[in-house]
Amino acid sequence: MAMRNRAPGIVPGRLSDDDLAVNFGDLHPAYAAHEASVAADRCYFCHDAPCVTACPTGIDIPLFIREIQTGVPEAAARTIFDQNILGGMCARVCPTETLCEEACVRQAAEGKPVEIGRLQRYATDTLMRTGTHPFTRAAPTGKTVAVVGAGPAGLACAHRLALLGHDVVIHEARAKPGGLNEFGIAAYKSTDGFAAAEVDWLLKIGGIRIEPGQALGQGLTLDGLVAGFDAVFLSVGLAGVNALRAEGAAKAGVVPAVDFIAGLRQAQDLSTLPIGRDVVVIGGGMTAVDAAVQSRLLGAETVTMAYRRDQAAMGASQFEQDLAASKGVRLMFNVTPVSVHGNGSVAEVELAYTETRDGALVETGETVRLPADQVFVAIGQTLGDLPGGLDLDGGKIAVTGAGRTSVPGVWAGGDCASGGEDLTVTAVAEGRDAAMDIHSMLSA
Repeated sequence: MAMRNRAPGIVPGRLSDDDLAVNFGDLHPAYAAHEASVAADRCYFCHDAPCVTACPTGIDIPLFIREIQTGVPEAAARTIFDQNILGGMCARVCPTETLCEEACVRQAAEGKPVEIGRLQRYATDTLMRTGTHPFTRAAPTGKTVAVVGAGPAGLACAHRLALLGHDVVIHEARAKPGGLNEFGIAAYKSTDGFAAAEVDWLLKIGGIRIEPGQALGQGLTLDGLVAGFDAVFLSVGLAGVNALRAEGAAKAGVVPAVDFIAGLRQAQDLSTLPIGRDVVVIGGGMTAVDAAVQSRLLGAETVTMAYRRDQAAMGASQFEQDLAASKGVRLMFNVTPVSVHGNGSVAEVELAYTETRDGALVETGETVRLPADQVFVAIGQTLGDLPGGLDLDGGKIAVTGAGRTSVPGVWAGGDCASGGEDLTVTAVAEGRDAAMDIHSMLSA
């Protein structure tokens, strides 16, 4: 990883275009055909394979790896897409190290699992490069479903409904579809505009129309959607951001990590993005890691992740923690921000040390100050404003079964819905399963 310019303050162009291209290259380069064949040969093709149970979408992993092994990656892709239509993106961003690969028998026996994620990417990329869509739409049913939100859950729901013959209108608040895949993950996990290309490919099923610039409360009402469509699926994500409760948190330079990541993902020229010399990221989850690592890749000299609990409690996987450390990110544990210092703009962050006493996290009374030109806050997101009538559970839309909400005819899935993990693959599963439940209702 290149590191050169030591300019102070928040400035663009800390690194050359060549250095940025290297830094933001593909985190896991794609397999060549011979590499995929060798990797597939390591699979034991287990009966009742534990990797399948560990996959939230239930992909038949031994089958698709066998299909790669026998030289038909397009068939492998069809096996994947049967269960997960966003299998290409999930192959790139899924924490496979804590899901299918952690459950792999090879991992238990040798400490080195079959690289399921990279094999999945090889298969899906092979088929998608042909430009063809592997599914044919059923005869039109005459039913139309509204999907609110064009993120992973909404796209998966829309595709399955369209496949079954229903028409779908996706209402998306942003100017572009994709949700988290387009705006919320690190650029080195999804290179070369893959998120947008995957949406274009998905839409080839037909029967799906995306209406951008439409959000609940901004031209859309839940009552209006219920009245105007045969069913409604909400996949609005988590639009709100938890505020940093520290003195001086409103100073310039203190911004939500999700805004920083979204801006980076949409930048046409990374050299125009301003980055501080000293960056502090508050939080311990995947978003915090993405913000911290990308700060380093843009040329920040020092980047510190400050997390209020111990390392074992971090939301980021061990792989993500190790990735951050390998890029030069300093991980601090048992520290919480108490004050942001500076004259109008942030110059230092004051952190209080913490410990757990009788099950409660408390400050010890000892503090430390870190220099900071920028502070990225990644301490969780919230649902934001929603129309009345929807029951909530733990700050999310309460759902039962395959995503049914308290409002008849309305389903929900993805990060906005209760239950499940906030992962792309989980959102896909919830969107797919809700679509099947909607289809059952519409077919009754």
